[in-house]
Amino acid sequence: MNVLLIYAHPEPHSLNGALKNFSIQHLLEAGHQVKISDLYAMQWKATLDAADSLDFSPEKPFNPSLDSMQAYESGRQSPDIAGEQAKLLWADAVILQFPLWWFSMPAILKGWVDRVYAYGFAYGVGEHSDSRWGDRYGEGTLAGKRAMLVVTAGGWDSHYSPRGINGSIEDVLFPIQHGVLYYPGFDVLPPFVVYRTSRVDDDRYAAICTGLGERLDNLFHTAPIQFRSQNGGDYDIPALTLRTGIAPGVTGFRAHIAE
Repeated sequence: MNVLLIYAHPEPHSLNGALKNFSIQHLLEAGHQVKISDLYAMQWKATLDAADSLDFSPEKPFNPSLDSMQAYESGRQSPDIAGEQAKLLWADAVILQFPLWWFSMPAILKGWVDRVYAYGFAYGVGEHSDSRWGDRYGEGTLAGKRAMLVVTAGGWDSHYSPRGINGSIEDVLFPIQHGVLYYPGFDVLPPFVVYRTSRVDDDRYAAICTGLGERLDNLFHTAPIQFRSQNGGDYDIPALTLRTGIAPGVTGFRAHIAE
């Protein structure tokens, strides 16, 4: 199978760098084809701007969505954007690996999403009407592909527990897993999270690699998170709120995951 690793850490000789190298080798030894987008090594441009269209004019006001749509449809996107889109279409599974910085992904990875997820590619796809609000949240360009986060965090696992001070890791990662991955169609697997990264000795590193290797071995077998599909009947359209009788009494992120 084809696996794409999107990697966002500035230091090659770090825990993240070691885990990235481990994943690549493990996947190759299992017979997969692997491509990597090492964003810092690529010096990825994180800012979405008018120059992302080859037809931009400094005299014309920049409209992020409209300019993105026109560049995508006309094949006039910046080559780095088109190249990453081609990798996503090639992949059967995508792994996003990053350190958890200020409760989210590093800015360079957010910039990758901002630029690569063009209008017509990752959003603005499908029919938009009073009965259907586009192909998204379970449908879309990337439907049928799998995605998984590999995340490192300095805090303890208890800090990210349901009653932990940081909030549960499921809630912290929900905007990425549900919004960035499920929105354009990915089947999203439970994340692989390494906590308390400043306390990783040789024995713990070996245990981490064992666990990560098991997750990679089951990349195409692990059951995905059961996010509710937008067009599967659970939501009123176009209001896009859960129908009466669906998850009664449940609010917040948890309501959008089926039992």
